[in-house]
Amino acid sequence: MGNVKKRESWDIAYGLIKVDGLEPTPEFNKLVEKEKRGEIKTKDIIKELNKKYTMKV
Repeated sequence: MGNVKKRESWDIAYGLIKVDGLEPTPEFNKLVEKEKRGEIKTKDIIKELNKKYTMKV
């Protein structure tokens, strides 16, 4: 996916988040910016979020 398409997709995602009255964390914003620049992939964002938000039993 090209950088323009990535940016458009993230803009839509952020819009949907804000419609729900939520605000993404600064950490999430940093990951998204890295992905937009092509430094990481979406799967890397998912991996980081799973590490942070998966409950350990």
